[in-house]
Amino acid sequence: MAQPKFELPVPPAKYCILSFPSPNVLLVRLNRANDLNCVNMDGHAELDTIWSWMDAEPNLTCGIITGSGRAFSAGADLKEWNSVNQSGGKRTHPPGGFCALSRRSGRKPVIAAVNGICFGGGCEAIINCDMVVAAKKATFALPEVKIGVAAQAGALPRLIKTVGKPRAMEMALTGRTITASEALEWGLVNKVVGDGENEVVDAAVEYANMIAANSPDAVIVTRESVKMGWEGVGAEDATRIANEVWGPRLAAGENLKEGVASFVEKRKPRWKPSKL
Repeated sequence: MAQPKFELPVPPAKYCILSFPSPNVLLVRLNRANDLNCVNMDGHAELDTIWSWMDAEPNLTCGIITGSGRAFSAGADLKEWNSVNQSGGKRTHPPGGFCALSRRSGRKPVIAAVNGICFGGGCEAIINCDMVVAAKKATFALPEVKIGVAAQAGALPRLIKTVGKPRAMEMALTGRTITASEALEWGLVNKVVGDGENEVVDAAVEYANMIAANSPDAVIVTRESVKMGWEGVGAEDATRIANEVWGPRLAAGENLKEGVASFVEKRKPRWKPSKL
């Protein structure tokens, strides 16, 4: 489909391809297939700019990230890492971590469409995504311990909340690969689909369209409340913060009034771009 009209200029992309499968949905496809979509330092910075743009662009509600070729992402660019080590330099990540996702807070949801190999930093990134769809052939691993490093992009304390201590320890300490069916059983992914070239992206777009059909204001506020629980804020404190900080903003917006009116009038709501 044609690119929607945006209020903010679309950022340039060298290491990934940007597209818009639906009017309010951004699709980011990592585009280093020959390198199994390993992400270098410039790639992390590029993705940080892209997610920041998505959060700020009023006409986008949800993002999707996927890979090209047979990998989602095999993790860090080890050739670059080795060169940095040899030169005595220092690798850097944006505050959001690997793919600017593994430690990202953000305002809007990101869905991972895992099309294949999802190792190391790639796996760390999807652990902090809001939803995950996987192809049957997708595989997941945190193999850092096998090469003398640790998964330090934010996944480990988050992984234990998703799959529990024994399974988190199994992944992190053995470095073994788990299948998509195991990942589904463990609660690491929402859904497993077939291995057709576009099936996993189509499934992610379906979820994204469900999200984008809702009030963009309500999506932001609802995600904030869930995220506070994910980050360890107690239930009552999270509810209080949501009501005190986000409640007035939601109530003052046009979309809340439109949603209530559309229900009473038995019609589809006409949402406005979010101003939250």
